[in-house]
Amino acid sequence: MRSLAFLLTRRWVLLALVVVLLSTLAWQLGQWQFRRLDDRQERNATTLRNESADPVPVTDVLAVGRPVDAADEWRLVTAEGEYAVDDTVIVRYRTRDGESGVDVVVPLVLADGTAVLVDRGWLLSDNNATATPDVPTPPAGPVTVTGWVRADAEGDSTRVTDQSTRAISSVAIGEALDRPLLGGFLDLTAEDPEPATPLLAAEPPDLGNGPHFFYGLQWWFFALLAVGGYVFLAYDEWRRRRHPDRVRPTAAERLRRSR
Repeated sequence: MRSLAFLLTRRWVLLALVVVLLSTLAWQLGQWQFRRLDDRQERNATTLRNESADPVPVTDVLAVGRPVDAADEWRLVTAEGEYAVDDTVIVRYRTRDGESGVDVVVPLVLADGTAVLVDRGWLLSDNNATATPDVPTPPAGPVTVTGWVRADAEGDSTRVTDQSTRAISSVAIGEALDRPLLGGFLDLTAEDPEPATPLLAAEPPDLGNGPHFFYGLQWWFFALLAVGGYVFLAYDEWRRRRHPDRVRPTAAERLRRSR
């Protein structure tokens, strides 16, 4: 044990503490990535289940002032009403295949006077905040809409200015338009009757697992690397102290001896 006494010196104790902290942090980050993977897989399973279910009336899923439940996102619903074209909101800075454009969101007024936001799709357009794109009109009169339930965005990007925004929030848009809106919004999949000029439909959800598994492995590898590096350095120091005559001097030591 005397040969390992150097591990109790200040330098080696500090190094051990640094290794413990770094390896613990890396291990926790790895666990965090695997928890995110579990959440992603659970969300994907819910999305697949919702996509395969039959459509239900929108009021069975959404309500005024109620956020979208995580279990209901990507649920297929139907709604009947008339578009409030004058309350169209432009969602700017939406790109498709490297091209700039906007999403066109129009409230669909239901029979009870409430409305649900419908993202009717993407339109190729210059993302100029001062210009209003020429948006094709939706079907006039009564229309039946089918779409995917989506949750509201959050943060500063939901601010509505001159009926344009950067992210869709029924709360922010409802306040800007002074309309009672159902929570969340719909990504349009079909309209009856069909519009004269359809927009590019919403993209389907990403059902991949993302990079979380490999990120988790990387963090765990860093944790093991820190511990392994400490063990190697300690062994090297022990070997030098135990057999000083067998250890080849370092370049610094050779330079010091030559002086």
